[in-house]
Amino acid sequence: MQFDDKLAVNKVVVNLLWCVPGQVGGSEEYLVRQLLGLAEQPEQRWKLTVAAARGFRAAHPELAPVAQMVEPSFDSRSRIRRILGEATWLRRTSADAALVHHGGGTAPFRARRPYVLTVHDLQFRTYPHYFSRAKRAYLGAIIPRSVRGAAVVAVPSAYVRDSVIEAYGAAPERVMVVPHGVEPALVNELTPPDELRDRYGLGNGPIVVYPAVTHPHKNHRLLLALMRERWTDPDLRLVLPGGVGSAEDTITASTDRRVLRLGRVSAADRNGLLAMADAMVFPSEYEGFGAPLIEAMTLGAPIVCSDATCMPDIVDNAGLVLPLDIDAWAGALDEVRRRRTELVAAGKRRALAFTSFVSGAALAAAYDRAVRA
Repeated sequence: MQFDDKLAVNKVVVNLLWCVPGQVGGSEEYLVRQLLGLAEQPEQRWKLTVAAARGFRAAHPELAPVAQMVEPSFDSRSRIRRILGEATWLRRTSADAALVHHGGGTAPFRARRPYVLTVHDLQFRTYPHYFSRAKRAYLGAIIPRSVRGAAVVAVPSAYVRDSVIEAYGAAPERVMVVPHGVEPALVNELTPPDELRDRYGLGNGPIVVYPAVTHPHKNHRLLLALMRERWTDPDLRLVLPGGVGSAEDTITASTDRRVLRLGRVSAADRNGLLAMADAMVFPSEYEGFGAPLIEAMTLGAPIVCSDATCMPDIVDNAGLVLPLDIDAWAGALDEVRRRRTELVAAGKRRALAFTSFVSGAALAAAYDRAVRA
């Protein structure tokens, strides 16, 4: 189907076959929120069909009112089956679409055009030692080809935009920032502090929270060093919700009883922990965006974060942005406590630039540009 500029609605197929629920990190929530934001736009020019991995529809019932959800018979946890399915089943599914949106950074061979490609980050180029040789080879071959074929490349931040343009020579007008979006209603879904303290044994003292999968680049080791050497208050608790990554042993080796490894928690518990925290600490070495930064701002948690990659641009003056050095972080908790009122207010103002509505509007602009490219 060709794009018809005279029609109010044109079909777009969003390829989320790679997005196995609960296994791909923040990119899953990023794409769900921007699709919800697209549906909030006053001019509905796009009819969404989401081609999703098995189980995705059940994991995200909030998409049902705004998109047709279709799932294949094959299991996307097998990369080979998924790649073959994109070349066959997805191609048939998108036969009548005006546009296809590949949300996972790669497009299949013989991809239908025009297509929008979301590139979340290029971490494999910056920190290749965190990736297997096979994964580096795969991404190094398929991402450049996918970028070349895209009518528009959507990226979450100006930092990733610059990275894509520099790495692959993409025309700047074809690389568009579609930021993460967070619903302001996040503040309505949170577990009360007393319930959280009782459930997780947090004690009565201050807590700091780092909601992150234990991947090496998330740099939990800096926080553990701070707890050993600088943040020695016996009542302080470092709370670590998030999935298991390849650096999990870094945490399990710690004998500090003030470090509480919670694993995955419900959205209400995560929100409640952030809302009650003295600070949300975020010492990551690399982020394409860093959605927890905006979630923390929305929930009223002061931020202490790294000065790497996109984070200074995202946080701006709404938190402490520090180099990844233990001395630089040593007095951070005292400073955020002293400046809490100021930082919370700045964070709430900053978060207004990153709502799901704003994200959806940027995605709509990317779609419109793609079909006219």
